[in-house]
Amino acid sequence: MIRFLQQDNKAIKIMFVVIIGAACISMVIYLVPGLMSDNSAGSNAAVYATVHEPGMWGRIFGASTEIQTEDVAKLAQRQMQQQHYPDFLLSYMMDRAGQMLVQRAMLKQAADRLHLEVSDEDLRRELRTGPFAEYLFPNGEYVGDDAYINFVQTEFNTSRSDFETQVKDDMELQRLQALVTGGATVSDAAVREAYRVQGMKVQFDYAVVSLADLKKTINPTDAELQSYFKQSAAKYATAIPETRKIEYVAFDATKLPGGKATVSDAEAQAYYNAHLAQYKTEEQVKTRHILIAVKAGSDAATDAAAKAKAEDVLKQVKAGGNFAELSKKYSDDPGSKDTGGELAMIPTASLDPAYAKAAMALNPGQTSGLVRSAFGYHIIQTEQKQAAGVKPLSEVKETIDKTLEQEKQGAAESTFADQLAAEAKKNGLEKTAAAHGLKLVTTDYLAKNAIIGGLSDGMLMLSQAFAADKGAAPQAVSTGDGYAVFTVLDVKAAHAPEFDAYKSHVLDDYRDQKAPELLQTETTKLDARAKVLNDLKKAAAEMKLPIKSSGLVGEDGQVTDLGAMSGPGAAAFTLAKGAISDAINAGQTGVVLTVTDKQEPTADETAKNFDATREQMLSQQREEIFRVFMGTLADTYEKGSGIRLTKKAATPSGIPLGR
Repeated sequence: MIRFLQQDNKAIKIMFVVIIGAACISMVIYLVPGLMSDNSAGSNAAVYATVHEPGMWGRIFGASTEIQTEDVAKLAQRQMQQQHYPDFLLSYMMDRAGQMLVQRAMLKQAADRLHLEVSDEDLRRELRTGPFAEYLFPNGEYVGDDAYINFVQTEFNTSRSDFETQVKDDMELQRLQALVTGGATVSDAAVREAYRVQGMKVQFDYAVVSLADLKKTINPTDAELQSYFKQSAAKYATAIPETRKIEYVAFDATKLPGGKATVSDAEAQAYYNAHLAQYKTEEQVKTRHILIAVKAGSDAATDAAAKAKAEDVLKQVKAGGNFAELSKKYSDDPGSKDTGGELAMIPTASLDPAYAKAAMALNPGQTSGLVRSAFGYHIIQTEQKQAAGVKPLSEVKETIDKTLEQEKQGAAESTFADQLAAEAKKNGLEKTAAAHGLKLVTTDYLAKNAIIGGLSDGMLMLSQAFAADKGAAPQAVSTGDGYAVFTVLDVKAAHAPEFDAYKSHVLDDYRDQKAPELLQTETTKLDARAKVLNDLKKAAAEMKLPIKSSGLVGEDGQVTDLGAMSGPGAAAFTLAKGAISDAINAGQTGVVLTVTDKQEPTADETAKNFDATREQMLSQQREEIFRVFMGTLADTYEKGSGIRLTKKAATPSGIPLGR
């Protein structure tokens, strides 16, 4: 039992998604164009693709792996959520996720051929010492089967066996990568040179030409602007967007004929009977406990010593000792001892069977004798328990009534909206509104993204209005808190603006077009003058430009008006002290700089960072080696017809696409 499992810590959960979620892609990050473009076959939509060892021999005798469409969809959806991608990219992400899982299958088969399988003992060692050790073996002590099962179910929504299979597969692929990239080497000289460049720092003065300031100096005549406007006719042809005038009547639940919907007892009973499965309850129990742990496989003497200790603690409990304080003092359960042994209300199915049986046998407030479980000896105090069963109607009727009221109200609103639309088609909106005491509203000309005052949500009405023809029959549409019935009175098509009315926009566009060229011209002029004078400050003064000084910065630094030193400013690292750079275009500014100080890393700094730099270079080299290996492997499978895609593999209906 570990308290971690009761925390609603989003950061921790994201970390685990990365750990086990990346298991799907950790070794298959090299997407190969065209890998799965043609070999489509079969019609089983549940199977996305089948990967078998390439060649005739592989097809007959080799291993075969089926990639399930559901797994592809789950991976695609998880990646979309992590990257905050919109739902319309699902098809693209399905293709990407499918290729990842196909490549993973190829790598797994390659690893199997090399006999890199992971044993159960290897797995146990990984769980005890790897990234999951903190949660499964805190302080070196196993949290127990129940907590383990709860952990993988809560964090990964999977079973213990599937979790362990996934971890084993990841370990095997890591062994394959280590084998493939084991020959990567870098020389000491290459490491020192890499760190010399990486650790170098420079300080410089720099003059800045501002794009924003230059735009203000661009002041064309009306004739020049009109000429530009005419030359850009295609650009401005639809600069004024389409607008529409709409007429509508709207209502909410307060305007429904017949008033608020009511729910009878018979209707509530019928709903309850039809949804009994929703109201089933599991057997659950809330307890405190004191655990005197006995490690699995302990000898009889160790077991006896633990039992004797537990009996002594039990005597203290029965003598009136404070259960919570005794738990803090003696319990070996790291997840509950600090809270006095208290565990949350939990289904007994997820507890050790012996623990669950003893806890349910007690009445609230009672304390057990010694209970032997797989973890050791427990002293249990039951605080609350709940038998399996079905919640009575009286307990859930209020919720059912609200649900049915909302359903009835929604149906009544929809029916009334359809009635109004039908009447409006026959009699017109004005007469229909008057007949029902509703207000008729006529809007101004509205753009598609306008906000309609008075409506909770007018976006759907606008969307449908822009898809309807002028004068088309009235339509009913939801407005969030009710419905509206509308018709389109008039349409103004997108069109070019009149020059005088749009002059300020044309000026902005003209400046945007001319300024980059002027920026380059002025920066080049500054650079040439600075080099003639051999003095950047004098050149900047002549051109009335600001001169600034940087601090001592490395390649990971940032400098105002220049940005990241890994970008255009990287030229500073190639210059000798006192040298003047060429013109540098930093997007919104033009810069010329002169280096005032240059410091290479010392021998001590190089020695201190030597290992880290070597590992960084080796990592890059290993990645490139594995990329080549993956490409070669994919080519072998392609040529050997080792990948067969299922036709019409679709997203399973059970995979939620909304967020």
